Amino acid sequence: MSTQDAELPSAPKVQGPAPHVLIVRAPYYRKVVDGLTAGAARILADAGATHDVLDVAGAYELPQVLRIAMRGTKRYDGFVALGCVVKGETDHYDFICQATMQGILTVSLQFGMCLGTGLLTCDTIEQAEARSGMDGHNKGAEAAAAALIQINAARTLGAS
Repeated sequence: MSTQDAELPSAPKVQGPAPHVLIVRAPYYRKVVDGLTAGAARILADAGATHDVLDVAGAYELPQVLRIAMRGTKRYDGFVALGCVVKGETDHYDFICQATMQGILTVSLQFGMCLGTGLLTCDTIEQAEARSGMDGHNKGAEAAAAALIQINAARTLGAS
């Protein structure tokens, strides 16, 4: 399924008190990640959620700071991880994408995090821009909606 074929993301109704979400982002491609962040913020606002934003150096640091957040004293109901990696001429792209996604999965499973992931892994910057625009097909918005759905699941299961 392509981005254009996907259903547009919308804010799910969240059970219980308004959730507080941490958006962790790697703004190496600032315009793209700002677009992802705007999409995520729109969905969170539509759901009545509050959020904080924390920038990290790069995509590779996303799982690391999610783990650090779990050690911290601030409490969040959910998390949204945003970033963009564009394929270059070396294997670096493959290593970073694989390690980052595996790290995000490992941390989320270890701690039972309510997490939406919006890490773009694209061949070109044009592909990234198409997935971070405000036309509705925004992967940051999709990641925020996923986090909210996970929060609902945790609350339904008594795990929040």
